[in-house]
Amino acid sequence: MLDITELKKGTVFVFNDEPFKVVDYSQKVMGRGGSIVNVRIKSLINGRVIDKTFKGNERLVKADINNIKVQYLYADENDLYFMDQDNYEQYTVPRNIIGDSIGYIKEGDIAQLQFFRNQPINLELPKNVNLLVDYAETAVKGDTSTSITKDAKLETGITIRVPAFIKTGDIVSVDTASCSYRERIK
Repeated sequence: MLDITELKKGTVFVFNDEPFKVVDYSQKVMGRGGSIVNVRIKSLINGRVIDKTFKGNERLVKADINNIKVQYLYADENDLYFMDQDNYEQYTVPRNIIGDSIGYIKEGDIAQLQFFRNQPINLELPKNVNLLVDYAETAVKGDTSTSITKDAKLETGITIRVPAFIKTGDIVSVDTASCSYRERIK
């Protein structure tokens, strides 16, 4: 069991029979009434974020989440296939569980597959990934301001905004949390 005052950023617990991760946390201490804890929590199953207030001496169940280091092998129309890096066991994960995260990994990449009650629920990506720019429009000559951005299609099929100096064939670092350009890799 988990006391509400033990909730901190990153804590994982079960709420409505679903695993949630604390994204933001604030606590108010009331006189004799105890504490009120306001949290923003993210579902590890479908990614939805909700705000929740817990009061007094409420108790929560700590979520038993297993993380397994896996290598992304390949995908077909419905599923993605991963291999455990320790025992070479393979996992088949439906596309809808991985969601948009598929755009940030390519065959051979390493990530963390999360399990809740022995079912895969989420793919925890590295903080940053390096991807090849498949297509980027050519910058207008003389337009060298750093604040000007354009769309660039990456090797995995996703499109992100990049600075004007990025061109087809460049390798860029992408922040997987914000889905945004970080820097050009030399």
